[in-house]
Amino acid sequence: MISVNDFRTGVTVEIEGDVWQVVDFQHVKPGKGAAFVRAKLKNGRTGAVVERTFNAGEKLPKAHVDRREMQFLYESDGMFNLMDNETFEQIELSAEQMGDARKFLKENMNIAVLFFQGNVIGMDLPMSVELTVVETDPGIRGDTATGGTKPAKLETGHVVRVPLFINVGEVLRIDTRSGDYIERA
Repeated sequence: MISVNDFRTGVTVEIEGDVWQVVDFQHVKPGKGAAFVRAKLKNGRTGAVVERTFNAGEKLPKAHVDRREMQFLYESDGMFNLMDNETFEQIELSAEQMGDARKFLKENMNIAVLFFQGNVIGMDLPMSVELTVVETDPGIRGDTATGGTKPAKLETGHVVRVPLFINVGEVLRIDTRSGDYIERA
């Protein structure tokens, strides 16, 4: 059991048989009345995000999530093949199960896959990944009317806004949480 007072971003709890991950939380102590905790929770199975309010001190069962290091092997017909780094067992996941993680995966990349009761509920990617630009318009000097950025298509198919000086073939560091350009690698 875990108290809602101990909520931290990333903590997983079990509510009504489903696993929920804390996305955001706030402890509120109004001038009048009892304290409470307002939390944004993400459903591990459906990906839906809801906001719930709990009384301070309320206890919830902690969800026991298995975290396995896996290697992304390849994608074929919308199915993503991964291999467990310890047992060498291979699993196949659909695009829906992969979620936004599929935008940042390169072959032979290691990621942490989260399992709850034998079902995949999510991925933990590194904070940033390095991807190559495969398509972008040439930057024209003085063209800053658009804010000094242009779209660039990366090797995984993800499109990101980049500064005008970025060219095809350059390797960029991309933030996996927001999908935004950070810097050239």
